[in-house]
Amino acid sequence: MPALTIDEAINYIYQQLREGRVTEARRVAQMILTQQGDHPDMQRLLLQTESLLPLERLNDMLFYTMKEVSRSNQLASQRLYRDILSDACYADPRRLERFGAKFYSQNDEDGILAEIFRRIGVSNHTFLEFGVSNGLENNTLLLTYQGWKGVWMDGGEQNIAFIRQKFAPLIEQNRLQVSQQWISVETINEVIAQFNLPEEIDLISIDIDGNDYYVFESLTCVRPRVCVIEYNSKLPPPILAVMRYNAEHSSHEFTDYFGCSLESLTRMAQRKGYQLVSCNITGSNAFFVRSDLCGDHFYTPATAEALYHPPRYEINYGGAFRVGHPTNYGHWEMI
Repeated sequence: MPALTIDEAINYIYQQLREGRVTEARRVAQMILTQQGDHPDMQRLLLQTESLLPLERLNDMLFYTMKEVSRSNQLASQRLYRDILSDACYADPRRLERFGAKFYSQNDEDGILAEIFRRIGVSNHTFLEFGVSNGLENNTLLLTYQGWKGVWMDGGEQNIAFIRQKFAPLIEQNRLQVSQQWISVETINEVIAQFNLPEEIDLISIDIDGNDYYVFESLTCVRPRVCVIEYNSKLPPPILAVMRYNAEHSSHEFTDYFGCSLESLTRMAQRKGYQLVSCNITGSNAFFVRSDLCGDHFYTPATAEALYHPPRYEINYGGAFRVGHPTNYGHWEMI
């Protein structure tokens, strides 16, 4: 560190104290006193840092304890995940749970989607996703790295502003279209039509924490090959339950009154020509494939009762799907 004046040293010490670095602040105060002799302000600061040392040690202990607890929780949730998958029923090669993997999805959706498309192939590499939040953790971000293009919608003004800034390279390349929309039955087809998507898109993902059932039921302007839709896993088969339609429903109403049961969703999807092929382990999303594409690729009977998973959000919250560093996005040179 270069030589500091008394005023510079005092400012530096206060900065270190504001950031919780008591030991560093104390080291600088002692250095200045050694170099420049007794100074009343520096002596006073040295005494203050001495009284704060126990707090710094306590803070360090708390940090490392929290880190160890987090790691323990992660290991426990990974064991739970492995224990569930060890059940013999998941060994059937037509089932999809064991292919689950997280890269940018919230849970293990990335891996399940990859396996679905491995089995049925890809048409035009086009997606449509409702409820993308800020774009850093959704079901289609990974696909953009694989050359896909499509549309993201979210009702949050701040989310869309963030996406327009963070994902500017994709937008500028016309690989990503973004729209701030509160999705409703009344407007869904009109809104989608403005993006000039092909009628047969490969994937649609719906996660709007409320009217998901009604939006999918009303969708007519596109005919997705694969659909990922959130269901309310607190309502196990054979319960038939769909929340009453409310165009003003907000995703901020974070309770267990949302969406629909898997049984209701599966029956409606069948009427639209889709087969349930899987749910993910956490009981968050159901995966549907257009019936004309299914063949013998997927597990049967394709019923809600056979493929249902209960709510196991603790697997995600515990960190079983945690992958590397926190998610970010920037411009990548594809070379």
